[in-house]
Amino acid sequence: MSRRHVFTVNLKDDPGIFEAYARHHREVWPEVQASLRQVGVQQMDVYLLGRRLVMVVEMRDGIDYRTAFKSHASSSQRVAEWERLMRSLQEPPAEARAGEWWAAMEPVFHLEQGTEASEFTEPQAGSHVRQPRMGPEEPAIAYVAER
Repeated sequence: MSRRHVFTVNLKDDPGIFEAYARHHREVWPEVQASLRQVGVQQMDVYLLGRRLVMVVEMRDGIDYRTAFKSHASSSQRVAEWERLMRSLQEPPAEARAGEWWAAMEPVFHLEQGTEASEFTEPQAGSHVRQPRMGPEEPAIAYVAER
C-alpha cells in the first residue's frame, strides 16, 4: 500500500531554464533514482505547465515524506549536488508557506472506479488528513495533504 502526495514549485523565469530542466530529467543520475527508492518513493511523476511544475509522489505506507526527502537530500554528495542543481532552476510558488520549497497541494476531489464521486471531509483539528466522504458501506481511504 502507498500514499500519494502532490507538490508544486515554479521554474525560474529565464528562457534557458526549461530546456536545462528537461535535459537533466531525461537523464536523472542513477544515484538520485537509487536514493529516492531507498527512502520509500515507489513512484514519482513530474508535470509541467508553463513555469509550474507538479510532482506526484507515491510513498510506501507509513513513510513520512518530509523525513524521507531530508534523508534523500543528505544521502550522498552526488544527490546533494543534484538537489543544488535543481534548486538553481526552481523557485517556490507564491502560495508556499515560509520555508517550503515544493509546496504541498491539498486534495479537493477524488473519484475511484467502483465508488461514487466524493468530496473530501474537513480534517480534524490539528490534522491535515482528509478523507473522501463516502457511504457507510465503503472503506475510508485516507489522503494526506500535510504542510
